[in-house]
Amino acid sequence: MNSRTFNHLGQYGLTYVFLIILSIFVLFPLLFSFSQSLMTNQEVNRWPPPLITLTPTLDNYNTVFTQPDLKLATWLRNSLFAAAAYTTAVMVLCAPAAYAFARLRFPGNNILFGLLLITVMLPSQVTLIPNFLLMRDLKFLDTFNALIWPGAANVFGVFLLRQFFMQIPMELEEAAILDGASYWGRFRHVVLPLSTNALMALGILVFLGHYNDLLWPFITTSSIDMRTLPVGLQILNSSYAGQYRPMVLAGAVFATVPIIIVYIIFQRRIIKGVTMTGMGGR
Repeated sequence: MNSRTFNHLGQYGLTYVFLIILSIFVLFPLLFSFSQSLMTNQEVNRWPPPLITLTPTLDNYNTVFTQPDLKLATWLRNSLFAAAAYTTAVMVLCAPAAYAFARLRFPGNNILFGLLLITVMLPSQVTLIPNFLLMRDLKFLDTFNALIWPGAANVFGVFLLRQFFMQIPMELEEAAILDGASYWGRFRHVVLPLSTNALMALGILVFLGHYNDLLWPFITTSSIDMRTLPVGLQILNSSYAGQYRPMVLAGAVFATVPIIIVYIIFQRRIIKGVTMTGMGGR
């Protein structure tokens, strides 16, 4: 083994050691929460708290799912449905808008796009009250409409897809033009099939962001059957955190599982889509 090979192995070894240590720091809170969700209340309140219980129990999960004031299955269904519908609306609205900014040339194109990007700097609290009043006037409060439509015209989605569309060679669309394809035909038959990674990455990021949202569902839903899972966990925490901390941790672990599953399945799509987007544009 020559010195160059030895140096490469040493560099890779240090890289893997660093990644392992970093992974431990990242995964420790999740694993510790899962471990404590399997403990009794007495074990959790012991100091120092044990890292691993020798007598794991599923009583906390059973109690969480059988409490009459807790409806985790219903809240999970609401979160998944609202996040899926919101993601669909974002994709339907943002993809054509992004294509228009990427390919159509009209007076004020760049100025209009710049003004659109400026809205990203507005804190969400600025539009919170106007959006709430709009939902009230439309009688959307405490319905799925309030969870889906506000924010469906996602500026980040338009920006991300525009950057990707601009990297698609124009020659491919020119070939479609020779075949008589309209703007819509080129967008549907040429651009969209080449943009699956970017669309998938955007869809997953939007889905996870909406799934984890707490503030907006908290103020727009009032009945227990319309609550989403993050709001339900807040109810669980405020009601049981003092005396039944393992129950709260059991609910938190339950809410985390769908996110982990989605990320494990689509992690390559997320990384590839964001990497290929090219945030610089042309």
